[in-house]
Formats: sequence, C-alpha cells, structure tokens
Amino acid sequence: MEDLLYQYNPWWENIVSDKDIKPREKYLSELRSYLDRKQIIILTGLRRVGKTTLMKLLIKELIDSNIDANRILYVSLDDYLLHKNSISEIINEFRKIHKLKIEEKIFLFLDEVTYKNDFQIQLKNIYDNQNVKIFAASSSASLFRDKKASLTGRSITLEIEPLDLDEYLFFNEIELKKRDNQLYQTYFLEYIKVGGLPENVLNPNREYLMNLVEDIIQKDITAFHGIKNHQIVRDYFTLLMERSGKQLSINKIGKILNISPDTSKRYLSYFESTYLIHLLPRWGKTNQKLLSSKKIYASDLGIKHLFMGGRDFGSYFANYIYLKLRNKKKLYYLYENTIEIDFYTEDKILIESKFYSQLNKKQEKLFLEYPADKRIVIDSVEKISILNEL
Repeated sequence: MEDLLYQYNPWWENIVSDKDIKPREKYLSELRSYLDRKQIIILTGLRRVGKTTLMKLLIKELIDSNIDANRILYVSLDDYLLHKNSISEIINEFRKIHKLKIEEKIFLFLDEVTYKNDFQIQLKNIYDNQNVKIFAASSSASLFRDKKASLTGRSITLEIEPLDLDEYLFFNEIELKKRDNQLYQTYFLEYIKVGGLPENVLNPNREYLMNLVEDIIQKDITAFHGIKNHQIVRDYFTLLMERSGKQLSINKIGKILNISPDTSKRYLSYFESTYLIHLLPRWGKTNQKLLSSKKIYASDLGIKHLFMGGRDFGSYFANYIYLKLRNKKKLYYLYENTIEIDFYTEDKILIESKFYSQLNKKQEKLFLEYPADKRIVIDSVEKISILNEL
C-alpha cells in the first residue's frame, strides 16, 4: 500500500504539478472557509464536474501556506488495489509512513468515499477519535444517504455544479465588457453545445460526453443496482432528455419501454441521484405538490444537446435559468388551467423564461394576476444577471 499512497501524493517527495488548472473561486473560497471548522466537508455532484480538481487545488494552497505536505493524504477509494482495506487501515498506514501520532493533525482528502461499505461509520469514528480535517467526495446522492445518522452534526455538504456561462467564458479566457452585451447570445449558443463540465469546456469532444453518460449508466446505475438490461436504461435516459423542460409522465415512459410504473419511478430516481437530471415540483397545495407531474431539467446543457441537438433554444434557456436558481431558492413551476409559468419561488417570486420572445396573452394574464411579490421576465441572455440580485 505504501507505494500506491506515494503515487497518489507526489507532494510527499516535493513533486508539485506544474499543470495550469483553472480555479473555480466561488467553490475554493467556500472550502477555505471550512478549513477551521471541525465538520467533515462532503463534495458531491455530477461525475467529472471537478470535485477532484478542487481537492487538489486546496491541497496545493495548504502546502503553499506552509502546512507540512506529509500531513496531507489524498486517495481515491475506488482503486481496486485498495478494495480490501478499510478507510481506517489506509489512514493508519499513512500515519505509519510519516510517523504521525494520533494527536497530530492530518488533512484527509477521500475521493469516491462511497465505494467503502459503512463509510459513514468509519468517518464518524475517525472524526471522533483523531485530530483530523476530512474532505470526502462522491458522485451519487443516494449513496451518501446516512440511514443511521452517523454523520448528523458532523458534516457539511457542498454540491459542485457544472460551469455556468460566466465560468465558461473565464475558462476560455473571454472577457466581455458592457459594450459587448450583444455577444452573450452568441456565446450562450456555443455554451449549449459544449456544456459546463470543465474538461470538456477546455477540449470540447462529443465522445467525452457520450462516455460520461455511459459511465454513469454502467457504473452508478446498472452495476450498482443489479440491472441486467443496460439498453432499457439507456433508452430511458434518451426519453428523459427528449422531455427535458417539460412535465414528465412516469406512466407514459413506462408504457413506451414496457416496464411497470414502479420500475419507471425507480429508474427516474437513479438518474436524479447521479445528478444527470433534476426534478421540479408543481406549486400548489400539498397534494398537488406530491401528486402532480414534475418537470425535468438536464444538469448539463452539453449532455442535453447530445440528445436534442440544435432545436428549441427556449428549452435550453429555461433549463439554464433553472440551474442558476435551483440552489438559491425553493423552486416550483406554476400550472393553472393549462397555462404554465416557468418558476414560482416559495417567497412568492414569479419568473418566466422567454428566449428573445414574449409571453402570449393567456400567460401574460396569469403572470400579472397570480399573487406574487415580484414578477420577472427574462427574455435575453444579458438579463440573466438579474438573478444574482435574488
């Protein structure tokens, strides 16, 4: 194990990567703020969204701030060579290598932590009994569910999202001044095709995105849940992407694929838990929220583009606005008498997405008459920045 840990941690031998990595400052600043807090920091989000890169950048910052490199351990727990070792055994080996006593503080960066059985209990025991700061990451929300509440009060979860349009421009070293506002639409149409996964933004490749979807379906869904028919899961995802931005009928998809409503519902939850999709409930009374069809949104526009191509830009625009809003507000869609408004927040803000177009008369009537404290129509890419003020 020692040789493997040295491979994962080249800084133990004063080897520092000279690779130029684009920082995501909004997440790095948050991670820095957690360094002095005892809690375990859990990074989650779509595969290849940059969780590992953020951990590596934070490690570099720790070393640059004169933290002893030998007190920092990074390891990916999905490594086959470690499949027989518990998290505690790996940490004990780390302490042995560097002669670190239990009371000496160490920094642990544990990637793909959910590959270890009972990882919550293992992390709890390490947290309770050692002088340690833990950062852990995984790409599956369902696997992170803590049924025994072992980490309650001991952890903080941070979801890492794909790059937004501003980050996309930053990664491509494009700086737009106010006088260049008209170019936002052009770059947004480019962004739709590429999406927000950092590696793909730097080196756009359709095959990269196809392989990502296939990896998630094979590793995180079919293999993990023991589904033998891989193709039906792929077909299910294709149908989800074709319906993204619309209300989703679990029963209809089930009939198309000749699977039961319960199986259809279960497959949907698998895609949601791996962050490939997000679901938006309808606003209304409790029974309406629970029983009405949910709207489906893609987590990354590049993945959506794989399946939808260059049509219905309004759908991409609404999807993007949803992604900008989802972690800022408790969101719903509004549906009254067959008329729909894209978003309604729990604090009574109505938001309608219109990609360089206008509300029709029925929409406008509902938009103006429905009880709301604030009403916002976003009809151009340039106006998306208004969401920063909410």
